Amino acid sequence: MRQLIVGWLLLFVALIPMNAQNGNVLGQVIRLPKSKGNIYQLLGLVTERSGYLFIYDSKIIDNEQTTSIKGGDYTIQEAIYAITGNKNLAIRTIENHLLLYLPESPSAPKSASVTPDSIQTYFSIEGSLQDQYTHEPIAFGSVGIGEAAIGTITNQNGEFRLKLPDSLRLSKVRFSHIGYLPQEIDGRELIDKHTVLSLEPKVISIQEVIVRLTNPKRLLQEMLDERRSNYSQHPIYLTTFYREGVERKKGLVGLTEAVFKVYKASYHSNALADQVKLLKMRRISNEQEKDTLITKMKSGIYSCLVLDLMKQLPEFLDPSPDSPYTYAHTDITVVDDRLANVISFEQRKSINEPLYRGQIYIDMENNALLRVDFEVNPQYIEQAAGMFVERKSRNLRITPQKVAYTVSYKQWNDTYYINHIRGDLHFKIKKRRQLFNTNILHTWFEMVTCKIDTANVNRFSRIESLPTRTVFSDTHFNYDEGFWGDFNVILPEDKLNEAISRITSKIEETNY
Repeated sequence: MRQLIVGWLLLFVALIPMNAQNGNVLGQVIRLPKSKGNIYQLLGLVTERSGYLFIYDSKIIDNEQTTSIKGGDYTIQEAIYAITGNKNLAIRTIENHLLLYLPESPSAPKSASVTPDSIQTYFSIEGSLQDQYTHEPIAFGSVGIGEAAIGTITNQNGEFRLKLPDSLRLSKVRFSHIGYLPQEIDGRELIDKHTVLSLEPKVISIQEVIVRLTNPKRLLQEMLDERRSNYSQHPIYLTTFYREGVERKKGLVGLTEAVFKVYKASYHSNALADQVKLLKMRRISNEQEKDTLITKMKSGIYSCLVLDLMKQLPEFLDPSPDSPYTYAHTDITVVDDRLANVISFEQRKSINEPLYRGQIYIDMENNALLRVDFEVNPQYIEQAAGMFVERKSRNLRITPQKVAYTVSYKQWNDTYYINHIRGDLHFKIKKRRQLFNTNILHTWFEMVTCKIDTANVNRFSRIESLPTRTVFSDTHFNYDEGFWGDFNVILPEDKLNEAISRITSKIEETNY
């Protein structure tokens, strides 16, 4: 069977797992040799002998500071204090990681953000985006300041909220979506209002284009030929908002949201070269689900890396003669006031295994990939169950019903960057030998780019980088209300807000 570009799995457990006991990790004794080097190197010795990795802010601990330790037996805590020279550090165990941080003074005000930008004052604009004629909400529309590379997207109800520094009050806010004429409005006109904005559908008259036979494979090849000129050949930082959720029987089971700093290697590098650093996180869980089936998502973050399709080219973007797909040029539309070819693809009739079908949007002028909407072929989707389910009870039968993805790119300074990634996976879960006990499960994940930085870009250290193949919702964190008030997020949809209000929700807090 051909490889699907899934990159993430679901974890199903029939019983509630017992809480893991950390034990006296910090009291564990290790033997260290007499050593001299920088802090990063010496903490690496602790990792080698204990198996524990470190997480800390490089502003608190200087990796390059030279130090030395005497050879001998140390507890892990003693070793950390000896290496860092700071006995004020607090230490928390998070699975196989040790988090090093400075506890807040009771009188010290909470930090509202993790970046120097937090000292700025902000203004916000909010409202909803809709079709000018049908008044239907426009989901996943782009909202942002082009010259500042700051933005967000609308949710499935077309709603948005954008936080901007005061320095951008005079800037134009741009609203756009595929198939519509973009609209720009002075930011000052939108402050402290709930604005309903209407986008006009772009009708392409026959006089605007030269009608000709278009070879879709040729368009795909031209897109690949222009990849180096259209996408960044240098590493960049993306500040992104990420969320993942699990719904069962249309009820919310859990919602996890986070802000990441993503190191994006150049587009001639593999997606596996990208790194993710966790800045902030929050989680809401349904306490009433504790006595029922537990469902968790694994590797949702990893999926967002491999779904950057211009870095991790999928088989359906390969126009080679032996491609398992057939292609057709099916439409011309508009994206950000630019004409785009629409190519539809599906697997060849002779192939009887689960592949993809969907639409590819390519800029008519510069051949840049703008967007791809695709799904696992519904005709064969039940055969793909083993690709999405990692572990389940023997008493359960899990059948995928629909698996769909959306990936879009946005242009800034004549270069295209990943803008939005979304995956929706629907399953039917049935207990064996029970006729009527069926659960409908919906899991989803998405990531949107909120800010792009191209200056002073360096890879994260190993201890700063977040594992991307794990169950992210199990990560320990500290909830920072001030931070979330000033960061751009995707607003929760109506149905999500209703679900949250119905459950006994809990935003988990730790002494991070």
